[in-house]
Order: sequence, then C-alpha cells, then structure tokens
Amino acid sequence: MSSDILQKSTPASSISQAAAGALIAAVHAAAARIGFTAAVAVTDHGGHLKAFDRADDAPFLTAEVALDKAWTAAAFHTPTHGWNDYLANPKIAPLGGHPRLMAVGGGYPITESGRCVGGLGISGGSYEQDRQAAEEALAALGFELPAR
Repeated sequence: MSSDILQKSTPASSISQAAAGALIAAVHAAAARIGFTAAVAVTDHGGHLKAFDRADDAPFLTAEVALDKAWTAAAFHTPTHGWNDYLANPKIAPLGGHPRLMAVGGGYPITESGRCVGGLGISGGSYEQDRQAAEEALAALGFELPAR
C-alpha cells in the first residue's frame, strides 16, 4: 500500500460578488469615456454567471454576446481576441462550432495571483472598444492582464 495520500479535491477561487459589481461599474465608466454603451457579464471560474448589467440603450443581442465572451474567457483562461488565430488552425477549428465559443475581442479571464477566478465579457462597442474597456476595468481593480 502506498504511503501517498490521495488528494480528492482542490481549492477553487472565485471572484466575489463585490468585485464583480465593481468590475461592471468600472467597465461602464470606461465605456462612457470611450464613447459607447455596453452589456457586461462577469462569470465565476466555472463560467457560471455571477453578475450582469446592460445599459439602457445597448442593443439586446449584446447581453448574449457579453455572457458568451465571459464564458469563453473563463473556460480557456485566455482573452477572446486570440480565438480567430486559434481557429485558423485546422486541428482547433472544430471548436468554432461550439455554440458558446465567442472569438471576438472583449472577453478576458479575471486573474488574481496567477489563478483564473472568473471571466469578464463586454459587448456594445467595436471589438477594440470592448477590449479597451475590459483592460481598463481589470487594471483599475488590480487584476492581472494577460500578455498580448
């Protein structure tokens, strides 16, 4: 019999409700400064919705897009703007058929101390505006930004 002890679980860190709400407020402030209105979704580390808000005049489709961006970022621990390059690889391209995979800029993993604690998804501006608002909000709250 082995003297090793079987580790049956691992601790899972998740973004707090307070931090999720603060991220949404920071995104809306950045979006207003940049010049667009947005839907903002924050998921926990498992891609489950933690907090959400859609500006009054943001188109209704932005809600679903923001959530899918957050889910994609949390699921793969990578920003969504990288997925167009990934999907160009024929060995990865079949993932493009997943109904929730969103290969458009504006989704970022929420990373603290090197661990993904959630996903952030923004929709409403151009993909560059969504990315800029996400990066500003994450930096404002002290979350780590992934290398480009």
